[in-house]
Amino acid sequence: MTYVVMIVLPFLRRKRTVPGNHREFEWHLFIPARDEEAVIEMTMARCRADFPTAHVWIIDDASEDRTAEIVAETEAGDPKVHLVRRIMPQARAGKGAALNSAYRALDAWFPTDGDRTRAIVVVLDADGRMSRDALDYVSSDSVFGDASVGAAQIAVRMENRGDLGDLATPSRLGMHFSRYLVRMQDLEFMTTMSAMQLLREHTGSVGMGGNGQFSRLSALDEIARRYAQPWHGALLEDYELGLHILLVGYRNRFVYDTHVEQEGLLMVRRLLAQRSRWTQGAMQCSTYVREIVRSPNFSNAGMVESCYFLLNPWLQVIGVILWPMFLVLTGMQALHYPAGVLSFISQFWPVALLAVLFGALPFIMWGPIYRSRVEPGISRRRAWMLGFGNAAYVCYTYLATPRAVVRMLRGRHGWAKTRRNAELMTAGPVASDI
Repeated sequence: MTYVVMIVLPFLRRKRTVPGNHREFEWHLFIPARDEEAVIEMTMARCRADFPTAHVWIIDDASEDRTAEIVAETEAGDPKVHLVRRIMPQARAGKGAALNSAYRALDAWFPTDGDRTRAIVVVLDADGRMSRDALDYVSSDSVFGDASVGAAQIAVRMENRGDLGDLATPSRLGMHFSRYLVRMQDLEFMTTMSAMQLLREHTGSVGMGGNGQFSRLSALDEIARRYAQPWHGALLEDYELGLHILLVGYRNRFVYDTHVEQEGLLMVRRLLAQRSRWTQGAMQCSTYVREIVRSPNFSNAGMVESCYFLLNPWLQVIGVILWPMFLVLTGMQALHYPAGVLSFISQFWPVALLAVLFGALPFIMWGPIYRSRVEPGISRRRAWMLGFGNAAYVCYTYLATPRAVVRMLRGRHGWAKTRRNAELMTAGPVASDI
């Protein structure tokens, strides 16, 4: 409850970011692409139309479809589109490795007399679409206009939050569930995750995400100088990069006033695969706790917040074991209560009510907050329904956390992309994403 209060207050009291002038910087969009034939042409067209001054670097990670061919055709007619080809067996070694190959390509291309402090690398998903004002917002005097800032993360929204279009499952029940799942992801990113980031604005420990991530080229250079390369091997390579930005002495910022859109996942199986990967990645990054504690570049508050985030997956493992155990023991106690089950319920229901209240309220309250700050057009009734839906939605951790632990115990650390909704229309049943 204390942590919830700590993240809610900065979220409700946040100050707006004053936009700057994006023409004061040079922009390089890094887009990893593995078998992205379904979306890559549209993504390149969007980026070139929305951000005409930016260079677009498509990293083809040994695609088996026409991804590289489509990019090569565009590159031939557009000097600001660059194809970075990765070939087996070096390819498909994870998103971090793909981004490092683009960094090396940019380093070789970059003019020797260019100002690397004014060059900003932007990491986007192949289905990502940034707001057209995004570059101006991160050009603010409080973001990259401040020389001490090495990286920034913008908010993330689900582009299909309002309409699933032709990708919805044919059954009515499945359609409603997919719509619910996407809306919960939008609520999660725009409220709880953003609130955590706004708290980190105060503690100096803002984390990076895999979509809508901005890094100053000179900061990436410093990480490469100290740690051999900017991105590393954790499955949560985006958060790992943010840690390295802080460890080398730069600051991170979170900008809520603009956003990048991505596809919301329609199926529980794909969501669990994604969240298992994130959980396992956080567990891998927990090896940085000692370095964070010893670093002079972390404030005390930033050190506590970062360590809490990195240790939280391990605490969830304990919770996954204890909470079901407590429920079973309570049920057994009720069945064997001398005065009977009804007497047990009549005597202890206030305790159960308090448990539900304190256990569920921190998740339910985000429904009305989502309406207040993000979607004012929805009704109050629906906002509360979304809140209760959120309390059910977060139970995915009881499946994702054990799956991440099992993968670690089995030595499975490979990374695989989450398949696009458009691919599901032609590719048949979904294979495991990780």
